[in-house]
Amino acid sequence: MLTAKDALAFTAAVSPIAKSEFRSDIERQSGQKILQCYQCGKCTAGCPVSYSMDLGPRRVIRAIQLGLKDEALSSSTIWLCFFCYTCSARCPREIDIARVMESLRLMAVSEGVKPAEKDIELFHRLFLDNVRRWGRIHELGLAGSYNLFSRHFLANVGLLPGMVSRSKLAILPPRIRATAQVKAIFAKAGQRKSKQRVGKS
Repeated sequence: MLTAKDALAFTAAVSPIAKSEFRSDIERQSGQKILQCYQCGKCTAGCPVSYSMDLGPRRVIRAIQLGLKDEALSSSTIWLCFFCYTCSARCPREIDIARVMESLRLMAVSEGVKPAEKDIELFHRLFLDNVRRWGRIHELGLAGSYNLFSRHFLANVGLLPGMVSRSKLAILPPRIRATAQVKAIFAKAGQRKSKQRVGKS
């Protein structure tokens, strides 16, 4: 039988930490109030990729509430989230959960936490490099770069002829007028990142 003392200890073990530097950092970076979440589970129920995640959005939010930094930053969830904003749209507490996931991912990168998903950081880096260079995604170039640097040289090569013949993949990179503006955005983001590093040192 559970004693009053045991019940009190259990409650303390699963209750949000009153003061958590980790939670405060995530709330400051994301602009969201994590303690407003009451764990209804609508975010995870609506997430189209929750079946592949180790924790799921609800449990990641709970980890932040409990101050479990290592568990949250080492989760595959923050890397598998592709920001469709279904979770954010479904949240009855109006928490932008996708933005929280982004903040967790940025924190993991800045603190050198190895991504739970193999090669996922490489894909994100190549994706951004592709956008920086062309102003928008060149799918064929992105896929080729990923296969090369991840050493999955022949991954999905069998799909290439069919996609090209159906005009699903452009051979040449796209041409857009605002390439210089896109590069300026990346340059500004790089300057901001440098200032943040200086501030931490």
